[in-house]
Amino acid sequence: MSDLSDGLLGHDAPEPTRFIAPDRRANLAAQRRMSRRIFTGATLTTLVSAGVLGALPAAADATWKTKDPFTLGIASGDPTSDSVVLWTRLAVDPHARDGRGGMPDQAVPVHWELAADEQFRRVLRRGTEVGRPEAAHSIHVELEGLPAGTEFFYRFRTGKHVSPAGRTLTTPAAGETRNLRMVHLSCSHWEGGWFTAYRRAAEDRPDLVFGLGDYIYEGAPKDGGVRRHPGTTCTTLEDYRLRYATYKTDPDLQLLHRTAPWILTWDDHEIQDNWAGIYPKDGVPTDAWIARKIAAEQAYYENMPLRRTSAPSGGSIQLFRRLSWGDLATFHVLDTRQYRDLQACHDGGKTWWFTDCAEQADPSRTILGERQEAWLLEGMTQSPATWQLLAQSVFFAKRDNAAGPTTTLSSDGWDGYRADRDTLVRAWSERGIANPVVLTGDVHVHFANELKADFWEPDSPTVGVELVATSITSGGDGSDTVKGEETVYAENPHIKYIRGRRGYVLSEYSTTELRVDYKTVSAVTTPDAPVSIDRTFLVPAGEPGLHEG
Repeated sequence: MSDLSDGLLGHDAPEPTRFIAPDRRANLAAQRRMSRRIFTGATLTTLVSAGVLGALPAAADATWKTKDPFTLGIASGDPTSDSVVLWTRLAVDPHARDGRGGMPDQAVPVHWELAADEQFRRVLRRGTEVGRPEAAHSIHVELEGLPAGTEFFYRFRTGKHVSPAGRTLTTPAAGETRNLRMVHLSCSHWEGGWFTAYRRAAEDRPDLVFGLGDYIYEGAPKDGGVRRHPGTTCTTLEDYRLRYATYKTDPDLQLLHRTAPWILTWDDHEIQDNWAGIYPKDGVPTDAWIARKIAAEQAYYENMPLRRTSAPSGGSIQLFRRLSWGDLATFHVLDTRQYRDLQACHDGGKTWWFTDCAEQADPSRTILGERQEAWLLEGMTQSPATWQLLAQSVFFAKRDNAAGPTTTLSSDGWDGYRADRDTLVRAWSERGIANPVVLTGDVHVHFANELKADFWEPDSPTVGVELVATSITSGGDGSDTVKGEETVYAENPHIKYIRGRRGYVLSEYSTTELRVDYKTVSAVTTPDAPVSIDRTFLVPAGEPGLHEG
């Protein structure tokens, strides 16, 4: 039986939060009414024009058959001890403004092969899937019954065109403790710079890659960047498809996808900056917002190596799930966007992101939702693994940005949902959950944090660590120092390291220790820049805490 099965809980619509004020109940009821109208067909015309149901059939043009359809690359993902997903999406013209990739309005058969060697002399499996226009000619092949802990190679073919070969694997079987080498990363902005960090990560030959959100940025194109987004602000299915196609043409991103399987979750920019549960950025759900969210979810699934159990359904997409690396590590992949309450202190303006208000400590507020939180606690309690990894998007540790007795916290991260964080941290101690490691992205800066039993008491026990990866390109080149970092160090003694360059985190797990290399690229405004290890930490198993290596 696949070791992924316990994390796949179906396609329920996002649950109600644990406490909803009367005015927010009205918003939630309105949201549900909007969703019903959308899915009963009452707004079919609106959805077609918005792009949620795809473009109308286009006239067939056989010239597409003469062009390379694998311009968006190939990928694999969500490996288990007996299974893996293979992905591609056909596009002969990735820059087509209608988001259709220059493909015809007809189904296209795509053949795949899985081999034991890169030259495909020993083909183990082959088959055919169909790329359909309503799914942007994306292909998701779920292979089952594979041997555990095995490396494979795969490729696709349609007509006379053959894709490059990719490397993938199955994870070790239960009971095995083979070492793990992995990277985690986030925040790749096309206009911010070259995706060199992806290439450097591929050169590290990881077993796994964790993508922790902001795979794309949805905003309007701007002048002055290294590159420019085509199209406009993403609001329709065509917009999002085009944006993903743009990113996926990048050769460095394609290389990292071919090098190792990815395990992915999202953050905000896959839909809209700072969205939260049923709420858009301004906190006011509307028909247009729901249509936009549905379109973004569909495009996300079409472009990621996810299982069919993650296909959007009923205005929701199942992204929290559990995988493992034998008995060495369990991966609890979280969704910190879809089930959360509106951010604390939210006033619809631009001042709530970093502030302080009593609502941040409201015990009824949630970032995970009750169902996901219960699933997470049960899974961490029952896991026999040496390391418990929480793969998620937003800053977990307390981060006070104000000097002195005043506190200034980020309402978009776990500081804005302190009750959920307290529940997890308390459970680690009370249930004897060993070696929790939180993997984070989002903030465009490297951080290394010790996680305290009580963040308001600096001398309280350290119960885990948080490894925050800087951006791939978001924010441009960055710098060695970060504005205000002296205050952050002074007010948060559990934060041990801050660096503002771009890059990723490389980590190696064994039964005795975790080694963490914070890697930085010298520049992203210059192509093919070198990478270096900026700081190394060691975390002994059973002794949570960061030790410089």
